[in-house]
Amino acid sequence: MALPALAGVVVLDLTTYYAGPYCTKLLAALGAEVIKIERPGLGDGARRLGPFPGDLPHPEKSGTFLYLNTGKQGITLNLKSATGQELFKQLVREATIVVENFAPRVLPGLGLGYEVLEQINSALVLTSISNFGQTGPYRDYRGAEITFMALGGLMYQTGEPDREPLKLPGAVAQYAAGFAAFSATLGALYYAEATGTGQHVDVSLMETIASSHIQGLSEYDYVGTIRGRGYAQAHYPCQDGFVAFSVQPHLWPRLCQLIGRPELVEDPRFRTWQARRQHADELDMYILPWVVERTREQVYHEAQAAGVPCSFMATMADLEASPQYRARGFFSAIEHPVAGSFPYPGIPFQLGEAPYNLGRAPLLGEHNAAVYGERLGYSREALARLQAQGVV
Repeated sequence: MALPALAGVVVLDLTTYYAGPYCTKLLAALGAEVIKIERPGLGDGARRLGPFPGDLPHPEKSGTFLYLNTGKQGITLNLKSATGQELFKQLVREATIVVENFAPRVLPGLGLGYEVLEQINSALVLTSISNFGQTGPYRDYRGAEITFMALGGLMYQTGEPDREPLKLPGAVAQYAAGFAAFSATLGALYYAEATGTGQHVDVSLMETIASSHIQGLSEYDYVGTIRGRGYAQAHYPCQDGFVAFSVQPHLWPRLCQLIGRPELVEDPRFRTWQARRQHADELDMYILPWVVERTREQVYHEAQAAGVPCSFMATMADLEASPQYRARGFFSAIEHPVAGSFPYPGIPFQLGEAPYNLGRAPLLGEHNAAVYGERLGYSREALARLQAQGVV
């Protein structure tokens, strides 16, 4: 079997919650040795986020934490202590990559900024993920998901034109920034391996969102128009849920044939995209009778067979039962010694030759003995003293 793509790469993971852990999760999946560093006794704040099996909170059973930290080793370390900072520097000597998502002032305030770390390891890649980046007037501002959606310009374009802007559900900005950090880190790693020189990678959540809808920015720059909120895509009820069509102008005749109304192709009310939007209620009266006689999957498969882009609104149960996901091995059952066995989503790509492996998330401080003892050479007695002092 081929070696994992990132075999031999050692990553120190100082991240918490979403964006940073998703970045390091992807690095671990490709074979990097990721050492997750958590606060003694508390750990990553994601350990206190649900869902929990049986809806009973437990720091080792958080579905959020377990998903975002697959395949990692776990140690505890108090970076606010002088001894903890020295231990971290020892780890940096053997590391390839450090990933952190503290506020920009935190690492330099601990005496662990990039200027210090590069003196210890000149080939080190330090990836920093922050709300607004390491520089600029917003650098130290606080933020949340809605902040990045709003200041990144995406909310202004999301929702109905005569209603208030809408935030996309979930943690879209966080996961997008995590993937951006993963990609940028690989680029910096390639450069470091080619030149022997590391660098500081600076990832901004706000800029991640701003770069994800470039068409709106292009319209403003090229023609001076500000794209507002558009009309929502029509969702049609069928026998067991909802479906949606996304019909480009050249595919309009196919949709008319699909619903058995070929005469609508030349109907002036529907001939253009603008006309169809203007007469949307009338158009719905032709599409609905065809849709309501079918199930979601019947509509989906018949439309796809006719070359009409269509989707049905999948539930989480639908995802796990999907023949497409199953055929690609997207879900994996992972056994955890405390939480038990659950299916976990995979990563959003596959390498043709190099395998990937998720593994399970670590218990809090599970690998202290292995990392501090075997890697750094501390005796069991010394490690016990460090633990008693609150360093690990």
